[in-house]
Amino acid sequence: MYYFMIFIVGLLIGSFLNVCIYRIPREESIVYPSSHCPDCGSSLRPVDLIPVVSYMTSRGNCRYCNAHISLRYPLVELINAGLYLILYLQFGLSLQFFAHGVLVSILLAITFIDYDHQIIPDGMIILIIVAGLFYKIAYMVLYRGSFPLLSSIGGLLLGGVFFLVVAILSNGGMGGGDIKLMGALGLWLGWQSTLLMMLLSFFIGGVLSVMLLLLKRKGRKEAIPFGPFIAIATFITICWSQEIVTWYVEMFF
Repeated sequence: MYYFMIFIVGLLIGSFLNVCIYRIPREESIVYPSSHCPDCGSSLRPVDLIPVVSYMTSRGNCRYCNAHISLRYPLVELINAGLYLILYLQFGLSLQFFAHGVLVSILLAITFIDYDHQIIPDGMIILIIVAGLFYKIAYMVLYRGSFPLLSSIGGLLLGGVFFLVVAILSNGGMGGGDIKLMGALGLWLGWQSTLLMMLLSFFIGGVLSVMLLLLKRKGRKEAIPFGPFIAIATFITICWSQEIVTWYVEMFF
């Protein structure tokens, strides 16, 4: 029962993320006007807003003007729902599940915005920081622990400052949004998890960049956004950091 409920909630939030992904880079309100077809402007009825199902029943076309609807819309909904299920398997119905659910949804929106427009909106960076602070405080209250101030500051410096140095040395090869995103995630994760996440992001970035070039989705002279690689690495770190560290130690030591 929980799996089904979490999956449905993930689809619904994924549908909202589609609105954010489309509107935020265009500096449009995510609240007003209501959801509408970007081609003909027709307002969508409730039946048009059912995640995944509405795409399937309309056969990927607008019901009013027959314009093609990108497969990305149901894909984002399904990815978000799938990520929620993985988090539930890892953490159960806990504070960690809800907090990390917020984070991965923000990162999912950042992934597609950065891929499309090569920008990471400041508002989303601020949202990560605020959500992270609430998470740390709630964790401290519920579990009577201390606030990991030094670890969070270490994560901020490790992520933000290191990427700033990379940006300077690479002559702008790393964007300002990437630097701010790494700093915000460093505050959330702490320095130890941030170190693992950084290593994973470079590894994933290298592998996927080669794949994009081989598949001709990106040209050699085209900029490849780094935000999606950071997002993927962060999710892996959240869910499997301990397993990765254990594997590494057993493999090489």
